Amino acid sequence: MMEYLDVLMFVVLFAAILRGYPASFTIAGVGVLFAGIGWVTGHFDASLLGALGQRLFGVMTNSVLIAIPLFVFMGLVLEKNGIAEELLETMGRLFGNIRGGLGVSVILVGALLAASTGIVGATVVAMGMIAVPTMLRNGYDPRLASGMVCASGTLGQIIPPSTLLIILSDVMSNAYQQAQYSQGKFNIDTISVGQIFAAALIPGLSLVVIYIIYVLTKAYFSPESAPALKTQLERPNWKEIGSAIFPPVLLIVAVLGSILAGIASPTEAASVGAIGAVLLAGLRLPGRALPIALGIASLGLLAVIVKIHPIRLQQANASSVDYLIGALSLLLVLSAAIAIAMSLYRIYKAQMIKPVMESTMTITSMIFATILMASVFSLVFRGLGGDEHVEQILSTMPGGPTGAFLFTMLFIFVLGFFLDFVEISVIVLPIVAPILMVMGFDPVWLSVLIAINLQTSFLTPPFGFSLFYLRAAAPKEISTGQIYAGAVPFICLGVLAMVLIWFFEPLATWLPALLYG
Repeated sequence: MMEYLDVLMFVVLFAAILRGYPASFTIAGVGVLFAGIGWVTGHFDASLLGALGQRLFGVMTNSVLIAIPLFVFMGLVLEKNGIAEELLETMGRLFGNIRGGLGVSVILVGALLAASTGIVGATVVAMGMIAVPTMLRNGYDPRLASGMVCASGTLGQIIPPSTLLIILSDVMSNAYQQAQYSQGKFNIDTISVGQIFAAALIPGLSLVVIYIIYVLTKAYFSPESAPALKTQLERPNWKEIGSAIFPPVLLIVAVLGSILAGIASPTEAASVGAIGAVLLAGLRLPGRALPIALGIASLGLLAVIVKIHPIRLQQANASSVDYLIGALSLLLVLSAAIAIAMSLYRIYKAQMIKPVMESTMTITSMIFATILMASVFSLVFRGLGGDEHVEQILSTMPGGPTGAFLFTMLFIFVLGFFLDFVEISVIVLPIVAPILMVMGFDPVWLSVLIAINLQTSFLTPPFGFSLFYLRAAAPKEISTGQIYAGAVPFICLGVLAMVLIWFFEPLATWLPALLYG
């Protein structure tokens, strides 16, 4: 019995989490409990706990993870700023007059919000309050309406930049290094957040296309489930479309483009996103728009100048042109600083700062607490020989590496019914991912498949987070059963996306290979 303490650890952990105990404290508590049991019974070397401080310090000083609170702040500012309402209204007028068009609008808005905010709960709640009543008034099937809102809201987990991909890139990079060490390689390669973002971009957009094709096909064969709008709306003009779409697209290009182009690290790009969100919020709030618009233009021009002609006035051979460009850059910085100050003041006056900061602290604390406490659990699990048991199970799977991979993906998918993606990422993946990489699976391709798998965990009953978010925001005439039923087709579409990437590996590997070699 005692030689299976590692297995019993997982059983106790899942049972405790399902009982409703806080995840982070449960993870650490179970680790400490079984460390004590293992030490008393002679199955655990207590000196291993000496490495715990170094592990926790490594997490706290990880520069990649610093991007998480910045991206969360960016998403919350945009969500509080009412960008979802404007996008939905404009897209609804653009596509609503065709059969299934309102559903297409919801999916496209979900994709745009995913790439600009990445906050699943905020996206699902916003669209649940705005889009679902509109679809129901126009005769949409409640199950289809619910499924579209839940599925499009979770696109923020697979379309970069997203918190899931940042955490996943850190976990998979460590797993890749561990796999190379186990193979006797000490001149190791690593994978970066930029590579994972690039790898997830095409699969994420492919998932959007799959959703749209499903909705249009459903509307074609079952017109009563997704009819055209009963009242013909005036199509928006190009100015209205641009004013609704251009700001989030500009922010997406600034953040994601700077990462993929190698101009900025993920943390630097996250700070760009946070400042960009503040400026866009200030631009939309009442007051003079010209100073803030000039500030945004100044930042864009400053980025171009720095890229073309780096400013190094401290050099002895600095020319008059260098000083002229330096003076111009200083004026641009001053203009941007004024715009940022004005935007922050307007946000403060609109009483947005306090709820945004509170939500940022809450979400970030939850994520980091789980990551830190998972270090305790994984250290004890390895000390009890758990990684050796997992390797033995996977290596003896029928079908060789393919069988081990399919078993792992199925295991992650089932865990998604009960656990949050953060818990799965920091507890399960450090154990199974190195083994799969040693078996020959490409780490970037594997990361994308796992990301889509984890994304479906937001839709899987009974504990899918998107389902709970929509339940809180949806009209009372939609039952919980209808929400669950509506999510099932989109779960199947997520599985279809994984199958496509399995057979067409370049969907995940072509873009990172092009950008990073």
